[in-house]
Amino acid sequence: MDVFKTTSGSVRGFRAAAGVVAVLGIPYAAPPFGANRFREPFPARPWTGVRDGTNFGPIAPQSAQLPGAPVWSPGDENILTLNVWTPVPEGDRLPVLVWLHGGAYTFGSSAQPDFDGTVLAGAGLVLVTLNYRLGFEGFGHLPGAETAAYPDNRGLLDQVAALHWVRENIAGFGGDPDNVTIAGQSSGAASVACLMVMNRARGLFHRAIAHSAASPCYTLDIATATTREVAAAAGCPATPEGLASATPQALVMASDRVVEDYRRNPSSGSRHYDPSLYAPVLDGDVLPTDPLTGVRTGAARDVDLLVCHTTEEYWLLDAVGSSAKITTDEQLARFASDFGLPDSLVAGYRAATPHAPVLDVYLAIFGDLLFGEYSNRLAEAHSRAGGRTYLSRFDRRRTAGNGLVRAWHCADIPFAFGNLDDERLAFLIGGAPTSADHGLAHQMVRAWADFAATGNPGWPSVDNSTTHAKLWTTDTHPTSDRPTAPRALWATVDFPLLYA
Repeated sequence: MDVFKTTSGSVRGFRAAAGVVAVLGIPYAAPPFGANRFREPFPARPWTGVRDGTNFGPIAPQSAQLPGAPVWSPGDENILTLNVWTPVPEGDRLPVLVWLHGGAYTFGSSAQPDFDGTVLAGAGLVLVTLNYRLGFEGFGHLPGAETAAYPDNRGLLDQVAALHWVRENIAGFGGDPDNVTIAGQSSGAASVACLMVMNRARGLFHRAIAHSAASPCYTLDIATATTREVAAAAGCPATPEGLASATPQALVMASDRVVEDYRRNPSSGSRHYDPSLYAPVLDGDVLPTDPLTGVRTGAARDVDLLVCHTTEEYWLLDAVGSSAKITTDEQLARFASDFGLPDSLVAGYRAATPHAPVLDVYLAIFGDLLFGEYSNRLAEAHSRAGGRTYLSRFDRRRTAGNGLVRAWHCADIPFAFGNLDDERLAFLIGGAPTSADHGLAHQMVRAWADFAATGNPGWPSVDNSTTHAKLWTTDTHPTSDRPTAPRALWATVDFPLLYA
């Protein structure tokens, strides 16, 4: 049976593989434009007949960022849609995994090739992926607005609305609404961490997977200052009315201009190095506290947590040109100062690999600052607060024709989804996959499936005295020549870092 009933109407999917049906582009909320713009998500509009579910829905307003990825078209408004892959044994209650894509809260979508859910569904899961509001539409602050009318963190509220849809509808797709795992990577993983401490998301999921969670949240002061910059670039007042008068396209273009100004100005502080204008806002309402603090106090102790980060996160950002080139000791010292990092930390990384170029030292520190150290602290804090926690690290590297392909940001996700053969992913993994790559992907898919089903991915959990970390690699004798330093060097750095 390829037709499924939802609370808004019926939808028809297609056979994605033997034993797996995919249903794409299902609205979980109304289009967030017109009278709905900058507001909480409203219920999806019902439809009659059987809706076609063979194509992904439109993506959220954004600049074209990812080669081969869908492009946003102004006028495409039905952006709050989700996709389901299911083995469809009718009447079964299979574990459900809900995926939140990354992209610095600014770009990306559920239609990226590495997020195809066919393999995970074949492993016994009902897989849900979704689009949510990005950039100013999803995470911009409206100064002076009535919070109830124009809330902060609208992208997070979209994710909550999708989880409500899952609770109400997923049984019809063979899923168990009482066994839901949320998962994400980068800003998607940070969204997972936020949902763990949000009252509005409580009870909507039972486990969480966070790959390369991005550390920053923004205070209201930082978010307000960002809005003023974007409004000035858009040529509109920094008020709810003024911002609503600017089209989504105008705010995307204005945001891009502000980002470019930071890139061009080495004296612009921490945002110069890899400008990210948007992040979850600590508004005291939708997001009452930053995730790390909330997890430390036990806000999510009933949620099982699986954390992963790659060992060479920031080399990808350098390879795609989104990160500033830091090549001198003077620039490196300024970078540390702009982020409030102690001189001893830089010296420690230097001592660990004395012959590494400055750029590599910078990339190692930046990757650990934004992803690696934050991931470790999130896992340890959750364990100490009484939550069952598992930690892993992705260290698969490969020598390709044009040099070394590192264990960098995003490289783990095609393996975890089991999607290695799509040519659009060759850059991430360094060409056509090897038999060892397929073996690693099988292990990672199995770990996700087992964790979603039982809360145990297959290795020891973190406890209060020992951090057990699973190492994902194709090397039978793993080594690392990247700049590394003992975690003790981070002891003087107070997380979470809230910076602009």
